[in-house]
Amino acid sequence: MGLIILRFFFVMVASGIATTLITSGLVPNDPVWMACTFLGVIGAALVVITIDIAIPRKRLDAISAVYFGMIVGLFLAYVASLALTPLLDSDVKAQAEKLADIRYGVQLGLGAIFCYLCISLLMQTRDDFRFIIPYVEFSKEVKGRRPYVLDTSVVIDGRVADVVETSALDSQLIMPRFVISELQGIADSSDRMRRSRGRRGLDILNRLRKNTEVDLHIYDHELPEFSGQSVDLKLVLLAKHLSGKLITNDYNLNKIARLHGVGVINLNDLANALKPVFLPGEQVEVRLIKPGEEPGQGVGYLDDGTMVVVEAGRDHVNEVATISVTSVLQTSAGRMVFGRYESGPKV
Repeated sequence: MGLIILRFFFVMVASGIATTLITSGLVPNDPVWMACTFLGVIGAALVVITIDIAIPRKRLDAISAVYFGMIVGLFLAYVASLALTPLLDSDVKAQAEKLADIRYGVQLGLGAIFCYLCISLLMQTRDDFRFIIPYVEFSKEVKGRRPYVLDTSVVIDGRVADVVETSALDSQLIMPRFVISELQGIADSSDRMRRSRGRRGLDILNRLRKNTEVDLHIYDHELPEFSGQSVDLKLVLLAKHLSGKLITNDYNLNKIARLHGVGVINLNDLANALKPVFLPGEQVEVRLIKPGEEPGQGVGYLDDGTMVVVEAGRDHVNEVATISVTSVLQTSAGRMVFGRYESGPKV
């Protein structure tokens, strides 16, 4: 309702501007010209309202860049026009009316140029906006949800798409352009397995982009500190620059990020945390599929991939057996369950 009232008043203001133009003498005293001027101003107002309705979701950083760019541009144009006033006075000193017209034209031109340059600069660097005065820097303070930076391994893995679709990760996802380039290089590899992994990563990325509920942002900007750095270090620097977290499956990248004080979400650790918890003495059914490394051991796997090592289970390979859990070993590579064979095969 508030927007409807605002748009109505905007049209009324536009009609007032049109009336002012007509009565000020700037428009020829001709009914056709007057009607065209009035309809043109009202039409321009309706076009602005239509564009506003057509773009319901507006990025605050882009709008702020436009507003701030216009303010700085107009200020620079005013300062430049003041600096050029003595030159204009000396050239056309005797022609006051012509001087006013020239000064007005110069101010309009400088205003348009400076506003465009300032807005363009801020639009291209809005992700890195810093307002700096000597010895003092005001930087944006990140509050609430922090963005998540995706690395190559987690996109190729593919589970991140399933996790995001559950709304467990509801912050903005950042996909750096250099990671996309790395995925394209992997997809174009001569090795068949590597090529299939790269194509899978691109498919997962397209899946995330097509999901309207996922806020995926392709980060194109190259930071100065990226020069000469590896992809892993670029990811860490970008996450630190954006005050975000890194989502990865890479164990080494995990350690590097933590050394730099960057938060990390390791999907392997997340998957392990969601696996069922087994207590000593609990009974579990598992199919033994191969002998273990130690004498008498059998090895099986649960549905979630958890490895189960069974004492006295070597003689029951290829059977579904009931075991009694003796201990559980949790590592970053996964979870291992150790148990003792309890009963024979079950159908």
